[in-house]
Amino acid sequence: MFRQQLFLFDFDGVVVDGMKEYWQSSLLAYEKFLKSPETSIEPIFYKQVSKTFVEIRPWVKYGWEMILIVHEIVNNKEILNENFIKNFTDRYEMNCQKILKDNCWNTENLQKCLDESRKYQIAKDFDIWVNLHDPFYEVLEFIKKLKDFGIKSAIITTKGEIFASRILEKLNIIPEFIFGYESGTKIEIATMLSSKYQILGFIEDRKKTLLDIKQNNETEHIACYLADWGYLKQSDRLNLPNGIKLVELKKLSELLAI
Repeated sequence: MFRQQLFLFDFDGVVVDGMKEYWQSSLLAYEKFLKSPETSIEPIFYKQVSKTFVEIRPWVKYGWEMILIVHEIVNNKEILNENFIKNFTDRYEMNCQKILKDNCWNTENLQKCLDESRKYQIAKDFDIWVNLHDPFYEVLEFIKKLKDFGIKSAIITTKGEIFASRILEKLNIIPEFIFGYESGTKIEIATMLSSKYQILGFIEDRKKTLLDIKQNNETEHIACYLADWGYLKQSDRLNLPNGIKLVELKKLSELLAI
């Protein structure tokens, strides 16, 4: 029986480069919405994305983790030290849990603060907020080309669905499905979609996510593509297992030959 074909896309780092938005929204969430008694951010922090933030961003899985990184950058004078960055990322999850514990924070509230930060910016000036995202035009064209071939597209993101939707509307890209963090994990969403559609591929810039897809009995058949233009660690491009291929922006159209 024929099943509708579907292509899956991560959002941040694959469809758009949101580094400027992550930094701006995380700073604002930390300063304005977290309401920590010791929160104080000098205006200079808002003028340029921290190099340290950029270097640590590939380890981030959930949006709320970015507020923890901002906390470290704002409060730790040693954060620009390369050894500090290495030590932080070598024990990334442990360090995140320590920051949570030391500040009596919880992940749900941090995510809420990040969402409130974005809502505040959208209400204040939507165009300024959306223009913090730099689209990868080759990916936008690929999504449009899929539609021409009768292939549906789905965005699976750890951003809130409402925010991804607003950005995509501005870019004049309307995928058939948009799943935010509210919809569950990427494995859960891919499993659900796999039961209904013929999934031709999944483009993602987080290697661990693709490894999870290939190690799941219900999704292991999905062709996985690691976006080499995304937020990758230096080691991510090396020793890719069977079933996960590194894909370049200029070679996206070749995926239509599958």
